[in-house]
Amino acid sequence: MDKLPAVGLLTPLDLNTVEDVPESHVWPHLDESSQKFESDKTVSIPVVDFNDDNVLELIGKACEEWGMFQLINHGIPKTLTAETEEVARCLFALPQNQKMKALNVPGTANGYCMARLTKHHDKMMWHEGFTVIGSPVDDFKKLWPSDYQRFCDKMEEYQLKMKALADKLISLIFKFLGISDEEMVKKLSYIDPATGKPHLALRLNSFPPCPEPSKVIGLAAHTDTSLFTMLHQARREGLQILNEKDGWLPLAPRSDALIINIGDFLQIISNGRFHSVPHRVMIRETEKTTMSMAYFFHPPGHLYVAPYCKPLSETLQTPIYKGVNVKEYFIIKAKASGKGIAALTI
Repeated sequence: MDKLPAVGLLTPLDLNTVEDVPESHVWPHLDESSQKFESDKTVSIPVVDFNDDNVLELIGKACEEWGMFQLINHGIPKTLTAETEEVARCLFALPQNQKMKALNVPGTANGYCMARLTKHHDKMMWHEGFTVIGSPVDDFKKLWPSDYQRFCDKMEEYQLKMKALADKLISLIFKFLGISDEEMVKKLSYIDPATGKPHLALRLNSFPPCPEPSKVIGLAAHTDTSLFTMLHQARREGLQILNEKDGWLPLAPRSDALIINIGDFLQIISNGRFHSVPHRVMIRETEKTTMSMAYFFHPPGHLYVAPYCKPLSETLQTPIYKGVNVKEYFIIKAKASGKGIAALTI
């Protein structure tokens, strides 16, 4: 089956104005597959209190058993999250022709965009997105020519807070894996020598109301190409994870928590101790647009990631994945229709 052309060459459809789901967005056999794989029960993934004295062990156990957890008392002010979410709502509420002025172009990551998963599928998703890396000032000037600064300030403040939290989390995760700061640089070589930090990206996701939600998907099944992702879920329904035993299970997230899910690069680095869990977003019947904000924490593209194997009981762990250049991995994953980890398995 032919795939759609590259995402950068596609023009997002104004989903807020359609009365019927266009054929380009209808996913065949969706009801059949849902009946086969979905469960009526919701699942509550582990809740980790960042102030808990045993936070290191709690995070490590959740990463090993689930590949995902809910983080509370994380230090991101509720008011800042709400204000940043309001900026995103204002952005997506703009007329389509205005949003198109900040359209993401091939070869870049910033700006208004369709789901990047689209390139792996022959159908499009009921979703519109906007990616922010660093300051959004250039794009926001196009959206709000005379009133962009207040929106920029809020978005930059939110990113700074999330970045500080991400730094703390990655330090704890590597400590749990037995990787010192010195080993992290020497063995993993994931630190950007220019900045001393990995690359970071904030993706705003909007899921407009749909006249026939049973025919569409908000975001198709995928794993994240990151070290980990921190997700603010502005709605309680829609996000689902794939469980080997029970199939697709809808999550029941807490309103005060950030969802932290392990990405492909941490699965590689941990040599399979942690798992990058497949997840998807389904569209529910609602008259309101729902949203999420995902903060991706990943290595820069020019560096190399490989399993970290330390001696266990005087026996050296055997790597189960090939090492890979980060930029190359994106290409490998795209060619494998999103199944990059399988392509690296030894």
